[in-house]
Amino acid sequence: MPSERQLAHEGEGTPVVESKLELPPIIRRQEVVAICLVGLLIICIVTGLYLAKAFFLPITMAFIVGTMLSPAASLLERLRIPRALAAVLIVTAAGAGAAFMVGLIASPAVEWSGKLPELGAMLKDKLHVFDRPLALWQELQSMIGGPGTLTTLHLPKIDWVQPTLEFLSPTFTEFLLFVVTLILFIASWRDLRRAMIMNFGEREWRLRTLRILNEIEDHLGNYLLVVTTINIGVGIATGLICAVTGMPNPAGLGALAAILNYIPIIGPVAMFAVLVVVGVVSFPTLSGGLLASAIFACMTFMEGHFLTPTIVGRRLALNALAVFLALAFWTWLWGPMGAFLSSPLLIVALIVKEHLMPPDAPQLPEG
Repeated sequence: MPSERQLAHEGEGTPVVESKLELPPIIRRQEVVAICLVGLLIICIVTGLYLAKAFFLPITMAFIVGTMLSPAASLLERLRIPRALAAVLIVTAAGAGAAFMVGLIASPAVEWSGKLPELGAMLKDKLHVFDRPLALWQELQSMIGGPGTLTTLHLPKIDWVQPTLEFLSPTFTEFLLFVVTLILFIASWRDLRRAMIMNFGEREWRLRTLRILNEIEDHLGNYLLVVTTINIGVGIATGLICAVTGMPNPAGLGALAAILNYIPIIGPVAMFAVLVVVGVVSFPTLSGGLLASAIFACMTFMEGHFLTPTIVGRRLALNALAVFLALAFWTWLWGPMGAFLSSPLLIVALIVKEHLMPPDAPQLPEG
């Protein structure tokens, strides 16, 4: 038998069998530099959008709303109405509808704003029912060694009213920029489409751009129509709930519910808080004041979890997590108007992603 030294000497020239284990991917320096540059580009874009909000927000708002209203302008154009005149008529009609809704809300809002100190004292008196639970909580904190300073329920001061109104209402310059850009965008949308399509030299990219623009226009138009119909229904249902339960000014509260429902998640929560405050102030008992808000919460739960996903989800197939993250990001960046734009901008991003990275593209193997 050969010795171990001979076997080792014979094995020196034999090739090593290739290992079947896959080596970890190697990240090259160029890839790291590219990732860092993309990250810096994103940071610069977000910073620019934040600092130049007074310019970019009205422009983006006009582009999104104009794309939503473009099918209506095309319909009027087929009825032999010039597109420029159709744009003015559509914007005027939309503005009249918005002014009507704001008019329903403005009168009671002005009346209640003049009584804020009186309403605050009345609300504080009615919330003394929570003094005993707070006292028990204070005793529990003192037993476990924590600070026990909460003895009564203190309402926040009214200093937030003016900053809140300034935050919610755009300036006249922003509003004028939005209206003028919206009219010009709707009037010239066909020429803009043609320019964007013909900007590409290859026929394949022209067709792809045409499909992207058509799908964005169809989806945003359908989104506006469906969401507006749902929100009108929510407003009517809220007004009926307020009328049946004896709440003051049911028409104004219904109009407020319809407007706030355009903002996902935040709008219904804000409307619930408004109903709680109005109910507690208007009714002598706490249970009577919370009745309308409780019914509204049940209605919005059914609408948000069953009705809207069934109607909108089939057309748009939006992921709940993506909607929430988009809502949080755009609300942080642009405030309430950003919250309104979050879902349309997410729809546009998903459409562009599907066409630039189609599902039949090469995929990673399943591990």
